[in-house]
Amino acid sequence: MAESAAHQGKGSGPGAETAGSGAPDPRRWQALGVCLVAGFMTLLDVSIVNVALPSIKEGLNTPESDLQWVLSGYALAFGLFLIPAGRLGDARGRRTVFMAGLALFTLASAACGAAQSSSWLVIARLVQGAAGALISPQISALIQQMFSGRERGRAFGMFGTVVAISTAVGPLLGGLLIEVAGAAEGWRWVFYVNLPLGIVCLLLARRLLPDTPTATRVRPRDLDPVGVLLLGGGVLALLLPFVQAQQWPGNGKWLLLVLAAGLLAAFVGWESRCGEGSTRPVLDLSLFRLRSYWLGCLLSLLYFAGFTSIFFITTLYLQVGQHYTALQAGLAITPFALGSGVAATIGGRLVGRYGRPLVVVGLATVAVGLAATALAVHLVPGTAAGWAMAGPLLLAGLGSGLVISPNQTLTLSEVPVATGGSAGGTLQTGQRVGSAIGIAAVGSVFFAQVGPDGWATAYDHGLIVSVAFVLAALIVAMADVGTTRRGRRRTQESVDAERAKA
Repeated sequence: MAESAAHQGKGSGPGAETAGSGAPDPRRWQALGVCLVAGFMTLLDVSIVNVALPSIKEGLNTPESDLQWVLSGYALAFGLFLIPAGRLGDARGRRTVFMAGLALFTLASAACGAAQSSSWLVIARLVQGAAGALISPQISALIQQMFSGRERGRAFGMFGTVVAISTAVGPLLGGLLIEVAGAAEGWRWVFYVNLPLGIVCLLLARRLLPDTPTATRVRPRDLDPVGVLLLGGGVLALLLPFVQAQQWPGNGKWLLLVLAAGLLAAFVGWESRCGEGSTRPVLDLSLFRLRSYWLGCLLSLLYFAGFTSIFFITTLYLQVGQHYTALQAGLAITPFALGSGVAATIGGRLVGRYGRPLVVVGLATVAVGLAATALAVHLVPGTAAGWAMAGPLLLAGLGSGLVISPNQTLTLSEVPVATGGSAGGTLQTGQRVGSAIGIAAVGSVFFAQVGPDGWATAYDHGLIVSVAFVLAALIVAMADVGTTRRGRRRTQESVDAERAKA
């Protein structure tokens, strides 16, 4: 695996390297802990609200259209601001942007919990998603800044564990909070749980997180506002028809994809010109000349399309189809979270030794586990399905842990530290786009089967689409492994030929 050096510049403040010494800061693992807790909060709020929707509907008398925006509005705002937030962190300072995002996220969580109407809740969720986008790309950039070599793999492994656990444990934690606090008001504690964590993280972040050595005072025009608007419009037009797939009838919504293609093409053209002039682009397009980077982004998009849709249809199948409580549905998904958390830590340690083949093994394991889950539900229909799917979901979770953190490490391995924020934001934007596409595709197949054929058949068909996305990611990973091996073989043949001539 090609891996860049940490390449940290001289800086001051907590967590920075000693100038000229190259010695890593002794508090870097504590600083990582702060980042991981903040990352856990932002990613938890993607999935924890799934099981709270019935409680929100009862507590606020929320219409179906607003319920969809409570769920998708967060993901939309999150995906929309990731790349500009990463660029802002690179330019203005990652600690500063991280703390601003964390403060805003905590306040928005309080506003969500105190909501007195569905409109209030939707607006607060949009702000919460934007705040989460300010935090998330700084985490991967700070890991690159604070760690190098095998330590960086371990750190990304821990981050991958947080990604996997926060996504999978959300339904369980949400169900537990609603069970304790009651269906009418329990949903408020799904948001209030962020308040103590946010306050503690904010206090520790100022003390432990490092400054960004390359950060300077920036003017608005230095942040490429034209590029931000073109990118924001393109991402919005791309995501909207997917997040609103069930609410907007007819096929007219898909015309937005044509608009998205035009805006994103204009964005690429503008960024190419910015790179040749004095304005620094919001996204350095030279990153996509790195095979490890663009291939990792593509793999991540495809995998998250299959990965996140699993929780969407599993929660629907168990809560609506089998009349599980929110807590019971969360418990049924827990084996995936446990397996993913254990394997992600192992994957972070092994990625430096095995590289992309480790991701191939993980993707194959996920595909087998999901196929076995579909078979289990088919063989054991009804209320016992939650028990039947436990083993296969555990297997799929073990595979998932070998995908997310190793792929993130490999994708960012050759990215310069100075552009780590925008590179991490781009990677995570691909994840959010993949999640939206996957939920729309899997959900449409799922809902098409619910009426005539029942819930178990609908769940089977939905999982088949999820497996198809995972297999597409597997093909990408295998192609990369094959290309790498052929390149090494040609290099060795050239060396052997030179030796023979000598």
